[in-house]
Order: sequence, then C-alpha cells, then structure tokens
Amino acid sequence: MHLNPYGEYAVLLAASLANEWPDDRQGIEDRTLDLGMTMTFPPAQDDHARVRDVIDDWLRIVDEPDHTARAELLNVQLAQAAAYPRLTDHDGEGWHLHYRDDVQSLPYVLRAIISVGTSLHLVTRGMDRLGRCAAAPCTNVVVDVTRNGRQRFCSVRCANRAAVRRHRARQ
Repeated sequence: MHLNPYGEYAVLLAASLANEWPDDRQGIEDRTLDLGMTMTFPPAQDDHARVRDVIDDWLRIVDEPDHTARAELLNVQLAQAAAYPRLTDHDGEGWHLHYRDDVQSLPYVLRAIISVGTSLHLVTRGMDRLGRCAAAPCTNVVVDVTRNGRQRFCSVRCANRAAVRRHRARQ
C-alpha cells in the first residue's frame, strides 16, 4: 500500500529548500531525492532560478498569517499546477496518484508537489501548522508535524536559545 506522497514530505522538502538554498540544480535534485522524491527530470538551463521562484511563492503562504488569505494564495499556486489526478506506476514501485500533468520539468513538478502537499498538511493538521521560527533573529520555516501542534522553533538549538532568553529575562 502506498501512502499519499504529497503530504508531509513535500512540505518538509519546501522548508528544507527555503531554509538552506542549494548552490545549483544538482543540489536541488539531491535534496529532492534525500527527502523522498523518487523521480529525476531532464535538466533545463533555468531550473535553479525557476525552482527558487517556486520556493519564493511558497514562502508567501508561509508568511501569510490570515487563514483565508493563506488559502487564497495556495489556491492560486494549485491552479498553476492543476491537473486531474492520475494513476501512475512510473517507478515500478506500485500504483499511486499524481496530482499533476506528466510534464518532465523539475520546477513544474515541485510546484505541484509542494502546493498539493502544503494543502494536505494545512487541512489535515491545521492552518496554523506552518510559519517561521519563534526564536528571533532566526527566520527559518517551521513545519509543525508534532502530535500536539505546538512546534514553534526550527531546531532544538533555537528552542534552547529562546528558553535561555526567557530565563534571563526573569532574573
């Protein structure tokens, strides 16, 4: 049985790219493979810049505090990659759903995967489960995948730094 691949991993992939932008297209592809994508795509000269555009568009969703406006932004991105769902067995691993056309373009596929994955993440876990790290001056993206829905920091380091600041402020 295949679980929906457009959920958690897609949002974590987007956050990973946003928090630590790769130097080149190969770095993007390596990251996609490390974080769960199974396909590679023929390289195009402008892939690096076009994927950066995908991530920058996604960051507008991350930074939108109003749930209705967040949904509207996400709907625009979903429309840019819209296609009817289709069954596929492209990797020989078994049948599963794709929510995108069979366009062989890394930026196009990432836009589809990230927008659908973000939608699934927000509607299943909560519209407030995506944001920025609460430990200023850090601005990393936080994808809250915790059971209790209270993740506010991008790392243990940032959580500890914020705890030390709170402790010192009380002293």
